[in-house]
Amino acid sequence: MTQAMERRGADAPKVHSTQRTNRPWPVEFWSSAIGKKWVMAVTGLGLMGFVFAHMVGNLKMFLGAEEFDAYAESLKTLLYPIIPENGVLWMFRVGLIVMFGLHIASAYQLTRMNHRARPVKYQSPRDYIAANFAARTMRWTGIIVGLYLLFHLADLTWGWFQPDFVKADAYNNLVNSLSRPPVAAIYIVANIALGIHLFHGGWSMFQSLGLNSPRYNGARRAFAAGFAVVVAGMNVFFPIAVLTGIVSN
Repeated sequence: MTQAMERRGADAPKVHSTQRTNRPWPVEFWSSAIGKKWVMAVTGLGLMGFVFAHMVGNLKMFLGAEEFDAYAESLKTLLYPIIPENGVLWMFRVGLIVMFGLHIASAYQLTRMNHRARPVKYQSPRDYIAANFAARTMRWTGIIVGLYLLFHLADLTWGWFQPDFVKADAYNNLVNSLSRPPVAAIYIVANIALGIHLFHGGWSMFQSLGLNSPRYNGARRAFAAGFAVVVAGMNVFFPIAVLTGIVSN
């Protein structure tokens, strides 16, 4: 009797509690919350590297028009003639667009996942103490930085807002743009928002990558604050330098 029951059990159709499709690993990774956090952290790290390099390059403006224009021209000829002129520059541009898109998409989808998991917000006042100003405003500072990026390209790359824009005249285009108080104000406000975004991003990046330990929280906060102050502080100083005549045509 026992053998007959075992045979019937072996012949019975197997019932799976869950059915999963064999999706490629990158798709499976992206669909998880951990995967999105990693994507947001890694792309954030790449974007932090870009804003730092961009800030360092813009320091050339204090050396005068010749040095700054030479720097701008050198970006077009990176690895030339191994790679055609502007080739590396376009690789950077495409890479930045991809990183920026993935960063926004992962942040948006993580927010949606969190809202679905916790449709009712915590009511305890201690949550507002734990979540600092930078964390609570990440969405808005991100939107401000995104709009500022579009304006920055339209202003200094495409010349849409400069009647005297001259292509390849990088130094004079920059000085002419920042010498207008409304434009300088846009740059200052946007870079303050960038600094707030960088502070929280630099702090939370390590946690997203799983590198979170109370032993290193002080170093994490110092790094995040120092990086944000240096990048945003220098970017804010550029329009101030033009408005005060430290940098001029």
